[in-house]
Amino acid sequence: MDTGVGIHIEGLSKRYGEGEAAVDALKEVNMSVAPGEVVGLIGPSGSGKTTLLKCLGAVIEPTGGRMTLGGKVIYDNDWKISDLRELRRDRIGFIFQAPYLIPFLDVTDNVALLPMLAGRPNAEARARAVELLQALDVEHRARAQPSELSGGEQQRVSIARALANQPPIILADEPTAPLDSERALTVIRILNQMALRFGTAIIVVTHDEKIIPTFRRIYHIRDGRTYEEAGEGRAA
Repeated sequence: MDTGVGIHIEGLSKRYGEGEAAVDALKEVNMSVAPGEVVGLIGPSGSGKTTLLKCLGAVIEPTGGRMTLGGKVIYDNDWKISDLRELRRDRIGFIFQAPYLIPFLDVTDNVALLPMLAGRPNAEARARAVELLQALDVEHRARAQPSELSGGEQQRVSIARALANQPPIILADEPTAPLDSERALTVIRILNQMALRFGTAIIVVTHDEKIIPTFRRIYHIRDGRTYEEAGEGRAA
């Protein structure tokens, strides 16, 4: 588990195209998320949320600025990491609107797969998976296939998978969109518990009005710029 810096970005920009056709999707964005903190990122369609998440996830390259993840500078006007695929696998957890579980693997192997790909022995990876499934109250589904799970159970498994390699950060893109109010609030409560337990910095991109009041801090993004405000921080 990393201590110190979770997510810190300074002056991050992203421009698509050149000349008169250029579009500035991000404009000097600044953001910080501490280890153990869950922060909301909200904004209208086309505001830059997806571009920012893709930059943080090392999926696309920014045009300029600086990004520090888990205390390590990964971008400073160019990439400071030679293997971006390894970075995404080992240091960044992803949670999506759809769980995207592998249908022909059982729950345990879905969670254990990333540690196995990172080189951990199979037994160690599966033990880590079981530990996370216990923490998320889905250990009783450990041998089930994804098709046998409810929507809420599938999302819990996807959270376990995101935590499997103990990444310093997790990027969650609309993780509660397909869930009803009760299950959505449960997912946010779990993310807060896991952030504190493992010292993970988590950004949740959302339009979900049900969960916005649970954040203690919120970043609004409009026209490629971020604006921070204090959230209500009510318990989920």
